[in-house]
Amino acid sequence: MGRAAGAGGGGAAAVIEFSLRHQFPGGPALAIDFVAPEGATALFGPSGAGKSSVVGVMAGLLAAQAARVVVDGEVLTDTFRRIHVPVERRRLGLVFQEARLFPHMSVRKNLMYGFIRAPAGEIGFDDVVELLGIAALLERRPHTLSGGERQRVAIGRALLAQPRLRMMEEPVASLDAARKAEILPYLARLKQALALPIVYVTHALDEVYAIADTLVLLEGGQVRAAGPLAEVTSRGDVPLAARDDAGAVLEARVAEHHPARQLSLLRAGPLALWVPLVAGSLGTRLRVRIPAREVILATEAPQGISLHNVLPVLVVAVSEDQARHTAMVELGSGEVRLLARITPDAVARLGLRPGKPVLALVKSMSVDRVG
Repeated sequence: MGRAAGAGGGGAAAVIEFSLRHQFPGGPALAIDFVAPEGATALFGPSGAGKSSVVGVMAGLLAAQAARVVVDGEVLTDTFRRIHVPVERRRLGLVFQEARLFPHMSVRKNLMYGFIRAPAGEIGFDDVVELLGIAALLERRPHTLSGGERQRVAIGRALLAQPRLRMMEEPVASLDAARKAEILPYLARLKQALALPIVYVTHALDEVYAIADTLVLLEGGQVRAAGPLAEVTSRGDVPLAARDDAGAVLEARVAEHHPARQLSLLRAGPLALWVPLVAGSLGTRLRVRIPAREVILATEAPQGISLHNVLPVLVVAVSEDQARHTAMVELGSGEVRLLARITPDAVARLGLRPGKPVLALVKSMSVDRVG
């Protein structure tokens, strides 16, 4: 499919292989293919992009005209070979936008409902209760819980069913900003603690940044790009780059603390980033985001200015958006990528072209910690 579609995984062994061809009456034709390695795979795109159809086919809830689904080496769906593993035998932990708890049962009984019916597995009751912080809720009924608490219980119930794969469709979309901020750290914590692949469906970029390792961009029933999160978010030729909140995501670690200066130094590959003091020990891994609109490009080092980060990079590619009168410049240093949004006039004045060395100027306050 070329660069626009790509394939997830970055060379890692595929845990999920997915292919779908389907035509809804009066709707778009779906032609969706991707592979994903271990970790969390986010399906991101606008309404009608095909995200829910992917979940339905993967879960065995939607009969497609042509599809193939393989999870961890087992074929769950293959229409050509007439293979269709029943929903109840797929062992997929499903979490939807609404918690869907049994209202007449306590939290403990809701959790045990999935646990006692599941095959023997490695996910223990006490471990899930601790990871999700729901010990104080066990004897309460669902109607007494906040939206965020109900979703944590629903996630716990899905985990205790000993799934081979967690599937979450807009799990925090119905929550207000405070409840959403409450639950996202738990989701990130589960991803670290449990070696289960995740398929996470959302149209909110902040959730993608916090959760995803692999990103699949869907639009109009097709894959526009797929691959490691850091790779896809730093591309200027995909629909994500047209958004006002476009920006590159970097995996970094804490290298130094300077309390007297109220600064910390982060290392992201060969790049050194000064940021306001963070509360992490040396070596702590962080995920950060640098908005494209906050990156300034220069051909010479500036003097007498307040910013701390002057990063030597190479121009990788330039993509012009004529409708918005802007240009997206992909920048690289080793394997690390940044994205800068500037004017076409600036591209011309600086003579920007692939391979040209430039300096990326980034304010410390513009480096956002995510996840």
